[in-house]
Amino acid sequence: MTKRIFPGYFLNVRPSVLVALAILLAFICAPSLRAQIGAPPAPQVQPAGDAGDYIVSFQEGTSASERAAVAQGAGASLRFNYTIVNAVAVHVPSAAVLTRLQNDPSVESVIVDRVVQADQAQGKGGTKGKPPKNDEPSDPASEEVPSGVERIGAPSVWENGTTGDGVGVAVVDTGIDFDHLDLNDLSDPNDPKPLGTESFVWHEFGDSCQDDNGHGTHVTGIIAARDNGIDVVGVAPNATVYCVKVLNASGSGSDATVMAGLDWVATHAAEVTPPIRVVNISLGRPGTLDDNTLYHSAVQALTNAGISVVVSAGNDPCKEVSQKVPATYPEVMAIASTTALDGGNKGCRFFSGTIWADTASYFTTDGNFEAVPIGIGVTVSAPGEKQENVNRACFVKTVGILSTKLGGGTTRISGTSMSAPHV
Repeated sequence: MTKRIFPGYFLNVRPSVLVALAILLAFICAPSLRAQIGAPPAPQVQPAGDAGDYIVSFQEGTSASERAAVAQGAGASLRFNYTIVNAVAVHVPSAAVLTRLQNDPSVESVIVDRVVQADQAQGKGGTKGKPPKNDEPSDPASEEVPSGVERIGAPSVWENGTTGDGVGVAVVDTGIDFDHLDLNDLSDPNDPKPLGTESFVWHEFGDSCQDDNGHGTHVTGIIAARDNGIDVVGVAPNATVYCVKVLNASGSGSDATVMAGLDWVATHAAEVTPPIRVVNISLGRPGTLDDNTLYHSAVQALTNAGISVVVSAGNDPCKEVSQKVPATYPEVMAIASTTALDGGNKGCRFFSGTIWADTASYFTTDGNFEAVPIGIGVTVSAPGEKQENVNRACFVKTVGILSTKLGGGTTRISGTSMSAPHV
């Protein structure tokens, strides 16, 4: 097995090293060994019949009030009562309550609420509120155009006057650091306003949409860090970002919380100014196309309304996009990760080549668009890391994308979470 790379780019290594890399990748992808090398475990779900969190769908024509009455009457705690799908999310305290729900004539199905995670591979480095000096060469007194933003050609688009004005982007993530100076609307220097206001945000965890993890802040900076002379500049620096907090401080959530966030977007997309035209979802879980048809329907409700849904492909090279949710949904743009700049040898005596820009990241989930059911596969790849280098121990090391950091300044993170917001 070899890494799939863009046509015209080559990983120049000795044949013996390619054999070693293939053996290493086979080792990494062995299910019995992945936990030993730090791969994230598969989400734990409770078996049918146990107490826990579930999503309950109802027969057509069941009203929201009737859904709530059935759930609460059975003894379940109501978590979400959705608008765009005929369903509720509940906490079930016992097997007896679950049985009552399953036997109610108005209930169509009861499925487990699965855990989702932010698609972050690795992150460290950056600055503490000062202009970064170690990305691409630049005047240290000015803000940085990060390598990913440069690689996709955003600066040439800015020259044509296209900077995101009038476009609303909903970031479905861990929240946004509203105090970060690069994530404020500074059109009026005397009255700076955050990217979203409490009337225009939705949050499940905590008392506000303020980020308490950092992932959402980093993603938001890639999309729309302001062109204000500090830190970094995003792909569309004049876009309006709406915060939709569906992940907690550890970067975890569930199908139910993501669906609730998408429900908010669908309900408010046309009401806010500017309207929401794009949704970024840099999170996911292992899964299949039909393991939660309600989640799929929620995504379809957005795309049917003309909203583009961009999602991370995932950070498991042992899986295809068709095995990741929501990347498997045909309606979304599933984004894999590539390198933004050339990388190379940092001391490995067995490596004598270059890891070229636009090489598929070693951690990215992939998927041939034509070898799977129509519409499922990687839509496009984009920078999810600055570069890859081979260190003295002959391991590939990632250098992350530079973007905004929770608490101010910048930090580097790698992952398909970073490739999606570039698109």
